[in-house]
Amino acid sequence: MVIIELMTALMGVAMGFLAFLVIGGLSAAFAWAFYPGSRIAKPQLKKLLMAMLIGSIAALAGSYVGQFVGFFQSGQMLEWLSAIFASCVAGCLYAALVK
Repeated sequence: MVIIELMTALMGVAMGFLAFLVIGGLSAAFAWAFYPGSRIAKPQLKKLLMAMLIGSIAALAGSYVGQFVGFFQSGQMLEWLSAIFASCVAGCLYAALVK
């Protein structure tokens, strides 16, 4: 029983990490794509990937900081909303500085 509970806890952490990686990457990519500014006919892949990386890190940081401060617990809707908000803000800030 202990092994099953341990595996369940580890899978929850791994799936949460992958979910925030996807959520952060997508929301930062959308922020990069839809941010107003000069348009280039062919966007640079390196800058888009950097925006996705920054968004993923911001989503993870938003989740863990909110849990540390005590605003929410893992798996609550507010955790997901804070991760999406943090990654969108980070993606917009990066796009504003680079574009």
